Amino acid sequence: MHVSIVHPRDLAKSDIERWRVLQEADPAFDSPFLSPEFTIIVGELQEQVRVAVLQDGQETVGFLPFERYPMGIGKPVAAGLTDAQGLVHVKDLELDPRELIRACGLGVFEFDHLVSGQPLLVGRHTRHPSPIIDLRDGYDSYVETVRQNSGKTYRSTAYKARKLQRDAGPLQHDYATTDRAALRTLLGWKTDQYRRTGRTDRFARPWIVELVERLLATDTEHFGGVFDVLRVDGQPVAGHFGLRTATTLAGWFPAYDTTYAKYSPGLIHHLAMAEKAAAAGIEVIDLGRGEKEYKEKLKNGEYEVMEGRVARPSAGASIHWALRVPVRKARGTVLASPILRSTADRALKTFGRLRTSLSSLAS
Repeated sequence: MHVSIVHPRDLAKSDIERWRVLQEADPAFDSPFLSPEFTIIVGELQEQVRVAVLQDGQETVGFLPFERYPMGIGKPVAAGLTDAQGLVHVKDLELDPRELIRACGLGVFEFDHLVSGQPLLVGRHTRHPSPIIDLRDGYDSYVETVRQNSGKTYRSTAYKARKLQRDAGPLQHDYATTDRAALRTLLGWKTDQYRRTGRTDRFARPWIVELVERLLATDTEHFGGVFDVLRVDGQPVAGHFGLRTATTLAGWFPAYDTTYAKYSPGLIHHLAMAEKAAAAGIEVIDLGRGEKEYKEKLKNGEYEVMEGRVARPSAGASIHWALRVPVRKARGTVLASPILRSTADRALKTFGRLRTSLSSLAS
């Protein structure tokens, strides 16, 4: 096995075509986060992005996109943003994961959304469910499943959609729009949500805003950014920006105007998005790992992703273990307990309210 390390901009056209062939050959890789286009666009903004190109003789058998940091610490591309990570490879590929990360110049490779069936899995790792909206039998079949499993939610959402129209005006759903003004509105809602719930505001980092804008401008047969928005009387009230392959839409940044919170605009929007996505050829909407009430109400299936690391003896791996592993274990304990998770969520929201209040006073 020969491993070459290149920056995404240096991938040959034949490499990109081969990557796409391998991706389309296995349903496990059908995520836009594993598409070559995603890595290339992130690489335009983040110099630390690299791709390991694996060759067995004359055949290219795999591509591992990653980011390389000091002390030999490696992470997936756009770590912290992506819901699918891993090596895109030929079927039944056999390799030594530690030798692979050595060839990448890494002492450790950490992941938290590794897709199933990866030869990278070694040692201890944690499995997490990743809920999906499965549209392979069509939107009508999906809605029937929601009615059976979450009948109260479906009836309530339909009622609130009618009430919203009576109170505020007609509903309009624009799927795959390139309305940049509406996109900026969505990102503003998302920033408010991050702050309100005590989370880190991802859009405080300019490169992530630039990434979203570049992805919005990308639309090919195999990959593209998808922005859709729900409007009431012409005004945006909810929306979502995500990425797609030909058949999978990855849920990424959903948000809504809290002025309309009593109408559950997020649920109204997601059902409208699923209908339009199905009509556009999308078979699966990946809602992403995470315990969220709306995901439980909307899902009709789930995938599985892994959290853990591959490490070999090195100073960087030791430092990484000391800094990251205890924190990850503690977080896992909290997330596994409904009581602890609820307590932590309340604490974050309290912090968010305090932060918002202090920010208002300062301005």
